Amino acid sequence: MSTAVAEQHDVIDGGASAGLLSWVSTVDHKRIGVLYILLAVFFLVVGGIEAILIRIQLATPNNMFLSPQTFNQMFTMHGTTMVFLVGMPVFTGFSNYLTPLMIGARDVAFPRLNAMSFWMLPFGGFLLYFSFLTGSAPDAGWFSYAPLSTKPYSLGPGVDYWIVGLVVMGIGSVAGAINIIATVLCLRAPGMSLQRVPLFVWIMLMQAMLIVVTIPPLNSALALLCVDRWLGAAFFEPARGGSALLWQHFFWIFGHPEVYVFALPAFAMISEVIPVFSRKPIYGYAFVAGSSTVILLLSYGVWAHHMFAVGLGSSANIFFSAMTMLIALPTGVKIFNWTATMWGGAIRLTTAMLFAIAFLIQFVIGGLTGVMFAAVPIDWQMTDTYFVVAHFHYVLIGGIVFAIFAATYYWFPKITGRMLDERLGRWQFWLWLVGFNGTFMVQHFLGAMGMPRRVYTYADHPGWALLNGISSASVVFMAAGTLVLVWNVVRSLRLGPPAGDNPWDAFTLEWSTASPPPEENFVGPLPEIQSRRPVWDQQHPEHADWKSDPTPPDRGARPNRAAVCVWAFVASEAVFFVMLLVAYVVFNSGEQQDGPTAQSVLNVPRTATFSVFLLASSVTFWLSERALRAGRQAEFTKWLTATIALGIVFLCGQAWEYAGLLSGGVNVASNLFASTFFTVTGFHALHVAAGLVALGIMCALDRGGHVRQPQSGPYSAIGVYWHFVDVVWVLVFAIIYLGAFRL
Repeated sequence: MSTAVAEQHDVIDGGASAGLLSWVSTVDHKRIGVLYILLAVFFLVVGGIEAILIRIQLATPNNMFLSPQTFNQMFTMHGTTMVFLVGMPVFTGFSNYLTPLMIGARDVAFPRLNAMSFWMLPFGGFLLYFSFLTGSAPDAGWFSYAPLSTKPYSLGPGVDYWIVGLVVMGIGSVAGAINIIATVLCLRAPGMSLQRVPLFVWIMLMQAMLIVVTIPPLNSALALLCVDRWLGAAFFEPARGGSALLWQHFFWIFGHPEVYVFALPAFAMISEVIPVFSRKPIYGYAFVAGSSTVILLLSYGVWAHHMFAVGLGSSANIFFSAMTMLIALPTGVKIFNWTATMWGGAIRLTTAMLFAIAFLIQFVIGGLTGVMFAAVPIDWQMTDTYFVVAHFHYVLIGGIVFAIFAATYYWFPKITGRMLDERLGRWQFWLWLVGFNGTFMVQHFLGAMGMPRRVYTYADHPGWALLNGISSASVVFMAAGTLVLVWNVVRSLRLGPPAGDNPWDAFTLEWSTASPPPEENFVGPLPEIQSRRPVWDQQHPEHADWKSDPTPPDRGARPNRAAVCVWAFVASEAVFFVMLLVAYVVFNSGEQQDGPTAQSVLNVPRTATFSVFLLASSVTFWLSERALRAGRQAEFTKWLTATIALGIVFLCGQAWEYAGLLSGGVNVASNLFASTFFTVTGFHALHVAAGLVALGIMCALDRGGHVRQPQSGPYSAIGVYWHFVDVVWVLVFAIIYLGAFRL
């Protein structure tokens, strides 16, 4: 145990043998997981201070503690920070640390990509907060509704920093999610079929898949807003023909699935904590796993319930109302599963279990108020009131943050080798329970009384001052509870009792190794995996799960890591291009615009000729791939060179087209056709250029003798991307040049 404790001091405190440089350069998934969590804690403090300032401003009527501009900046930065720099990093941190351990792997599929994914987040956060030094922090709300976020209404650089920061963080999030997908699908230990993975792993796999298809709509919206602000386009300016509602559609196509990006990891954590402290296997494993998959599938069909008040029409309102009610069903299934797991169990009311039970109650409250908003008349009355604020804080804090606290007390012994103090844990629990409900429960009543949200002050209406005062005063309890947690962590790291390998008598593989785990994760052989609870089977062979509850065996098949990675990336980029093409169709399928149009300025035969070169490059790539697999090196080099040449010819053709348009006075700012044309084709050209860079690297490696038959797998992965770029161009050519959707 002394060795484990010494390792813990190295991991957490950065001992002499593991200095700052080793943390900066690490590719160990456990250290990167800890870095994610520490980053989230840092920004939790920052976002918490912003929240306290907001509540001080709203504590009394007609308060002038903050100016309107400062309040808007705090409001914007608080929401952005809590979503992108607290919620996503903390879940990614737990997933990074635990997923390889739970599936018996030594690391994630791509350790260097994992490190890059992490460092994108603090870099994006730095860009976001650097805006304060410019004197113009973003102040258009964390949702940055257009046209408020466009140049005429936000002249300062704050929104620009917001855009760039979110793009950087989004790239890191997608890369991290792809890594988790590849890790789970490709690196499971022998015997661990997908039907035997812990629920934490399965649900985090669903979350990673959701991230891959959720971030691109936001990135596409940010791309269009960039073009608006930097190049003079007008996608979101109604006065110039744009559509402010398009931003809302794009943003909430990201924003509502993002709720499940947060909720799914909370479900994953609770699905591990409750069975362990109920001394029972999860009730209805298949239902919990299946309902998580259903949430993934349905989450894209509910975005417009945020937009009932904008006038979408009865048909759209009915559809999204029904979908909102429908997606509540798989979540409700989980509530019954967790409750049934506790029913009849030998419950141990540890701090982790207390937070898990509080999660159940408070998440149900948040979910019920969410279903209320599925009723369009209720939504019309409540949508811009504090009732909404109460609702989403009950989901995002009352549910999700309480789940994080449960996970912290549950896995802290594994990560550090020390136990947290249970007495201090209970103090934190009750302070947070009182503080949270005192802060946000009264906001339901404020909303019902008509208090609007997103306002920096309010008049002295009857009851508003009292309820706001209660809400603001209750924040003190949450702040005190957070300080108790910090003290508990600091004290336990130094003086906490050693944890041992499995202090909770838990079931999953991470509890079969030392606490904290060694660098290679597992020293000895893994327990034989014949069920979903291999550690239980090992420690209680007479009651082994595989004897009474057999699961489908593992057939041993594992996909190629590079192939999984590139297919996930292509899926993400496909969503990005679909959104850009939707924007083109929206603005160019109706009445004829003033100024240039596709029919008047595009040379279709010339572009078709250059398109042939690009499509031919897919054929030459396929030939080079065949040659490499067959070991015909000279033939491989020839076809690879031809592929690069054809791609360059295509880009030259696009450059020729751009030069002609620009010389004729057609630029991004000319009209919405020109804006969408240059945006769609420009991003496609960037993807072609990126593919050429990858092919150029392979060509250079080939000349150095480093590309041989064993490297055919990674080379084929590049091919998937290259063929995808060609398929995208076929769609672009059909829609823009041939007018496939033109009325």
